[in-house]
Amino acid sequence: MTEENKVLASVDGMDIHESDVDAYLKSMNPQMAMQFQGEEGKKHVLDELIRQELLLKDALDNKMDEEEEFKKVFEDTKRSLLKSYNFSKAIEGVEVSDDETKAFYDENKQFFKKPESVHAAHILVDNEDKAKEIAQKLDEGADFEELAKEHSTCPSSERGGDLGSFGRGQMVPEFDEKVFAMKDGTISEPVKTQFGYHIIKRIGSEPEVVRDYDEVKSEINMEITRRKQQEKYLEKVNGLEKKYNVVRK
Repeated sequence: MTEENKVLASVDGMDIHESDVDAYLKSMNPQMAMQFQGEEGKKHVLDELIRQELLLKDALDNKMDEEEEFKKVFEDTKRSLLKSYNFSKAIEGVEVSDDETKAFYDENKQFFKKPESVHAAHILVDNEDKAKEIAQKLDEGADFEELAKEHSTCPSSERGGDLGSFGRGQMVPEFDEKVFAMKDGTISEPVKTQFGYHIIKRIGSEPEVVRDYDEVKSEINMEITRRKQQEKYLEKVNGLEKKYNVVRK
């Protein structure tokens, strides 16, 4: 046995190789597999493979494969696997050219728009008088971030009221309408919403743009591939409907 695929354990004559451990890790969810990296992690995987081999040996010794319940489970599993296998055979061989992806992009640019967004901060208080008082202080030159940290009831107060960037429709209607009508660098009068009174500072904005072709090329390739596979699948099953007797009730 080569060093690259050495035997790590043996259970009643059945060898477990290093490649078996690697294959088991690859079959796991990537986040879960991260917990089993390194020598110690692979040892845990090997222990599990040994346990599984012990279960198999015990099942065979007790002729569980001859039990009627197992035969039914096996038949159901076989049918399911055959369906999946035939599906994979039906859609294999699909290829998408660069010309196809570029043509799709040119014909569907409206689907690749990155919507307008704004970067804003706010100070949220529970009554109008307090909001007007804060607005007056801002007019007199007070620092927005400091007032937000001191008075705002929103968790964003810890960041000086900064809400980050967001698109249309992500905030409550009154807030949304106001902030998208403002100019960069301006501060609003108090705006009432269901949460209280907001004083909004529009920090910056990004206009609506169409994403570059290179940025979305892989997405387009996946979409065209999906469509072509769907076409091949439907072509296959439509032909089978003519071959076999299908009765819909």
